[in-house]
Amino acid sequence: MMKKIFILVAFSSILFSCKCKKTDTVSKLDGTWELNYITGPKITFDGLYPNKKPTISFNTKENQVSGNSSCNNYTGKLVIDGNKIDFTQPMAMTKMMCLDGQGEQTYMSTLQKITSYDITDDGKRLNFISGDIAMMRFTKK
Repeated sequence: MMKKIFILVAFSSILFSCKCKKTDTVSKLDGTWELNYITGPKITFDGLYPNKKPTISFNTKENQVSGNSSCNNYTGKLVIDGNKIDFTQPMAMTKMMCLDGQGEQTYMSTLQKITSYDITDDGKRLNFISGDIAMMRFTKK
C-alpha cells in the first residue's frame, strides 16, 4: 500500500511540474519580439526589410497577438495550445502602401505556415516552426 502511494505521489509531482513548465513557456511569449531571420526568399534579410524589421507582440492574458509586418500593423486572436500555435485565423491589418517590395508579403505568408514555437531557456530567442523546420527567428525587444 505504501509503495502505491509513493508511486502515485511521484507521478502526480511529474504531472504538475510538466503543467507548470507549459504555463511558464506560454508566459515567456508575452512582450514584443523582433524578427531577425526568415527562411525562403532568395533576397537577403536586409534586402527584404531595409527600413524596419517586422515585430510580433503577445498578450497571453488577453489571447491577443499584434505587431508590424515592416509596413502595416496587424492584430488578431492568439490561438495557442502548449507549444502549438496557429496564425491561420484572419487578422485585422492597416492598409498603408508599402514600398519594401516582398518583405510584408513574405512575413505574413510565412506566419500562416507556422505550427509551433520554441523559446530558448534564457527567454531571449523565439523560433517559429513549421513541422520540424525553423522558419522564423525573433529576439526579445
